Amino acid sequence: MKLLHVRTIKILDQMCKALENFNYNFDNKQGRKFAEKALFQAVERGHFLFVQKLIRLQLDKSWCLAITNEHDKTLFQFAAEHRQDQIFDLICSHWFTATERKEIISRKDKFGNNMLHVVGKLSPLTQIAHIRGAALQMQYELQWFKKVESMASPKDHNCVNSDGLTPREVFTINHKDLVKEAELSMKETATSSSALVAALIITIMFAAVVTVPGGINGETSIPIYFNTDAFKIFIIADVISLCSSATSVMVFLGIHTSRFAEEDFLTSLPTKLIIGFLSLFLSIGSMMVAFASAVFIMLPGKPSIVFPSIVLAGVPIASFLWMQFPFFLEIIIYTYGSSFRPMYWRLERWAWRIYYRRF
Repeated sequence: MKLLHVRTIKILDQMCKALENFNYNFDNKQGRKFAEKALFQAVERGHFLFVQKLIRLQLDKSWCLAITNEHDKTLFQFAAEHRQDQIFDLICSHWFTATERKEIISRKDKFGNNMLHVVGKLSPLTQIAHIRGAALQMQYELQWFKKVESMASPKDHNCVNSDGLTPREVFTINHKDLVKEAELSMKETATSSSALVAALIITIMFAAVVTVPGGINGETSIPIYFNTDAFKIFIIADVISLCSSATSVMVFLGIHTSRFAEEDFLTSLPTKLIIGFLSLFLSIGSMMVAFASAVFIMLPGKPSIVFPSIVLAGVPIASFLWMQFPFFLEIIIYTYGSSFRPMYWRLERWAWRIYYRRF
């Protein structure tokens, strides 16, 4: 990997030297065609360092704005179309002023599409295939549209293309099928894997409170082990499990009764899913704590049975984490982690530079 990286940097340096020989004017048609093809391929594949170095090489900012492909799309329109975050974020760098950014976004291709129209189209499958589930894919598409929309001028929001469609209409038409798939995915997740489990836990924990371990004193109607620490832990864990599982059921029921509009997939539905999974995990964990404390109460002085039972009680928690935690983490990252991605990219690039300077 290091050898590939070093050789790639050397090739890139040679390309930059070749471009310098054209004095940035590109009167040579062959040189211009070569540079444009290389740049658009780099943008499509997300080679951020390649694009960044070539743009920094060019002293005239109008150069990278003047380059277009066969559909008259600029580099940044092409980056937005292929959902290349790092390359698109070069617009927000110090190289461009606020006026120039708005000009870049309002620039139209030969079909009359500005950048909002471009991001209104469905992403290429290769760019969203790594995202698990149609719901998160729909959220990703909405985040891109909102990101560009926040940078565009008001007139670009209602601008129509050659088909007479506004950017929002283009987005709705192209994402109609994805919205249906996302709705079905959300309902299946809320029903099959979560709501039924939470309802079962409610039943179990309610019954556990009625039939406390060790029984009840017939004369005082107080549990026999009421004054023991293990019994107090059992009651607290039981109450936490019962309340959190009931919360999980209500949240998943709220997902079923949602209207499933496009905007709901941005934060509303993912947030409900996060709360539902979090409360479900809390209920399972506290249920296992209640089980372990009940075994400890019922089998005093039997460590050979109690401790293996407590260890086995952690298996359901570990299995739930193993199966559901990656998906749960993805939801959190895609919903609330977008503001931290630029910082992550900068740290990643610094780490690679420090690593290669060692050799």
